[in-house]
Amino acid sequence: MEDELKGVQTFNEGVKACVPTIMGYLGIGIAMGIVGKAIGLSVWQVFLMSLIVYAGSAQFIICGLIAISAPIPSIIFTVFLVNLRHFLMSLSVANHFKKDSLLNGIGIGTLLTDESYGVLMATLAQKPAVSSRWTHGLNITAYLTWILATVIGALLGNFIPDPNVLGLDFALTAMFLGLFLFQVQLPLKFQKSKTVIILLVTAFSLYLLMRVVSAELAVIISTLLGCTIGVVIKDE
Repeated sequence: MEDELKGVQTFNEGVKACVPTIMGYLGIGIAMGIVGKAIGLSVWQVFLMSLIVYAGSAQFIICGLIAISAPIPSIIFTVFLVNLRHFLMSLSVANHFKKDSLLNGIGIGTLLTDESYGVLMATLAQKPAVSSRWTHGLNITAYLTWILATVIGALLGNFIPDPNVLGLDFALTAMFLGLFLFQVQLPLKFQKSKTVIILLVTAFSLYLLMRVVSAELAVIISTLLGCTIGVVIKDE
């Protein structure tokens, strides 16, 4: 009981919480490395991209734009739009770490990804407190796994020209589905009506917005709408 009240605190606990993400990152990271190698990037360049950019969807987009010889400004702007959602994710968890130092906050926000955010939010739904040490364990483990996986993919690129043959193109989708189900399991159990309404509003608004604005902006706007509905609707 005492452990439950304390929540999750240690770096090692964060590393253990990252295990499901590791499995997903290995598949999609290797696929990313293979794609990077296929467009002519060296292993060193794939490594630097993962080290600096650290965003799966953005890195695939970068490879696609490089393949068509897109100008650098357009690549930078496109990646900015794709990753704009990370501002919302960082803002939504900032309150949980307000007692920590600015350096800790920067470290958490810098390495926060869709997958680590999903694990973090699911843990916050079950635990009363999550320490910055635990979050660093989660984020750093995911970061190092992603870098390693993309480098392995680049090394294997000459031997696996088509990652779709191994089904690696579905790895990212499968990982997101797992994280989504894990995250909504408790809210559906304890606040079923409210959770269903939020999901329906978010999904429907996303469907409509993608017809009039870019996919990146549609995701951001629909997320804000879902958050607004969650605040307005009273808890059951």
